[in-house]
Amino acid sequence: MKKTLLLTLCFLFINGLAINSFAQNQEKAFDTILKELFADEAGPGGTALVIKNGKTFYKKAFGKANLELNVPMQPEHIFRIGSITKQFTACAILKLMEEGKLSLQDDFTKYVEDYPTHGHTITIEHLLTHTSGIKSYTNIKKWDLEAHKRDFTPEEMIDWFKHEPMEFAPGTKFNYNNSAYFLLGYIIEQVSGKTYAEYINDTFFLPLGMKNSSYGGSLQIVKNRAAGYQKMEVYKNADFLSMTQPYGAGSLLSNVEDLSIWYHAVNSGKVISKNSLAKAHTNFKLNNGEPTIYGYGWFLGNVQGSPMYDHGGGIHGYLTASIFLPKEEIFVAVFSNCTCNGPSDAALKIAATAIGKPYEWKKIKVADKTLANYVGVYESKDNGSVTLSFDKGKLFYMQSGGEKTAIYPFAKDKFFADGVLGTLEINRDEKGEVQSATRTGRYLPITWQRTDKAIPTIKEIAVTADLLEKYVGKYQLAPDFHITIRKEGDHLMAQATGQPKMKIIPVSEHKFALTNVDAQLLFHLEETGNAKSLTLFQNGEHPAKRVE
Repeated sequence: MKKTLLLTLCFLFINGLAINSFAQNQEKAFDTILKELFADEAGPGGTALVIKNGKTFYKKAFGKANLELNVPMQPEHIFRIGSITKQFTACAILKLMEEGKLSLQDDFTKYVEDYPTHGHTITIEHLLTHTSGIKSYTNIKKWDLEAHKRDFTPEEMIDWFKHEPMEFAPGTKFNYNNSAYFLLGYIIEQVSGKTYAEYINDTFFLPLGMKNSSYGGSLQIVKNRAAGYQKMEVYKNADFLSMTQPYGAGSLLSNVEDLSIWYHAVNSGKVISKNSLAKAHTNFKLNNGEPTIYGYGWFLGNVQGSPMYDHGGGIHGYLTASIFLPKEEIFVAVFSNCTCNGPSDAALKIAATAIGKPYEWKKIKVADKTLANYVGVYESKDNGSVTLSFDKGKLFYMQSGGEKTAIYPFAKDKFFADGVLGTLEINRDEKGEVQSATRTGRYLPITWQRTDKAIPTIKEIAVTADLLEKYVGKYQLAPDFHITIRKEGDHLMAQATGQPKMKIIPVSEHKFALTNVDAQLLFHLEETGNAKSLTLFQNGEHPAKRVE
């Protein structure tokens, strides 16, 4: 008996060492991921939290919370969480529904009178699911250029964007929409009799003990709030944004600890009923029956096959990411206090590592002849096209409007790209012929059918050195986003903010194509012959005024 007990104790001790070693390896992996994201230790940083089965598994901070005062970031620091706010707004609507104060099928003009719907019925559910067809105010050019700095009452803000034309009939498309969630915030006020800030605080923050969460503003003093930054060539304080405008779409402040409290309360049924939660975490279907990637307030997808619901946020000076895997009971949050450090991929990598399925694939050897057989143009009705090309022993992938990227085989007909959190699989018909290509990642898979079309080629023309000089300059696409054109030797180079420079090739006198991106630049000249602006053609038309 003593021998059996000794063996059992030895097994438990060895097993404990193995578990501890596994945990240490995961922590090192998390450190590697986050130190790569927040590589500049003297620059803005961020915070990260991983919770497993209700216990804190990892909690760290990186970089600076305030550059001017040289304040190191701490895990407790508070951030603007941006669009993560939307899940609070969605839960508020669902709670009011549970109380019988509204229906998701209500026409929203029942609560927002005199809103022009152009003959359509737009329900509260359409607003929740980004399928209303209303134009998002953050996509209106005049908002980006000047209106974002103005203070509005909710009524004034609605009046500001409500006369924009509809983009599509309700329920026919999914298009991420901040106007919709602004309207939901206003509906919460109309139904509850409280301001949006009061309702969220009284209904969620106070009862759940979220002491570090509040409605954001520019004037109030918030203890432990990290300053927000942006970066062009150098770090700058974030451009001013009136916090009257994000409202139900992105107004809240919080930290990673409080957000963990929120996610666990939601998952355990303490916020809304299990039935309401199930609806919130079900992919909404369009009128034609096709599923979207969104429910009510959350994106819905997977991490290496494990179901997840998640949401990120992007707001002046801050980027945030949050993920919950209900099956494994794992919560991950990564916050950044600079729009130069996007945390979304880092959070996904951490979640995948936490469940023992990191985004790692091993290259295998495939004959050039086999790789060349995949070459072609693949198309989808709703998702553009994909081109697979072969050059110097490598297969390259380029989606319409995207960058040309090398992909590598890791199994028969399966490929991955460095730094990409997803795979591409080639599908064959009964005869073994290449039929289509399917991309899998965090959300719904996308399939493109192979066509007989030839791969587009860029035909370069000759232009004079004097003409090239006329295009040199800096062009503003957005307040903190520019394209800089420089002349190097006998050709032009284009460099977008935060991106590497790329050679551009003249395809006509005033139009240039990027070499490794599906995009073109058209320069517009003034009477003197110098460029006054350009238009970027990349998944649409994007005008940019010359500023230097």
